[in-house]
Amino acid sequence: MSEVQDSLEIKFRLIDGSDIGPKSFPAAASVATLKESIISQWPKEKANAPRTVKDVKIISAGKILENNKTVGECRSGLCDVPGGITTMHVVVSQLPQEKEKKATDSVKQKKCMCVIL
Repeated sequence: MSEVQDSLEIKFRLIDGSDIGPKSFPAAASVATLKESIISQWPKEKANAPRTVKDVKIISAGKILENNKTVGECRSGLCDVPGGITTMHVVVSQLPQEKEKKATDSVKQKKCMCVIL
């Protein structure tokens, strides 16, 4: 029974509804460790892959989890169902440079040019 309390089965739900996991994490694992796991397991065919831990936000029980917290500390709001799997939502932040580039590209696409010869 103590083995169940010392670890948690977690799957990560991506924005498109697909999942990464489930995978077992010890209660002492940090949220940053969860994020590193997400980055390493990110499906290669999906766009918007996170590059660093800072690009990833994990939401559990309606709260954004902080990197310095452990799974055990974040567990209080979670349902502890023996043998159950906890689903955490993953949000990937776009880099400011990418946002500016997309905005610039969309402005360029909307311009119309005429050339009279």
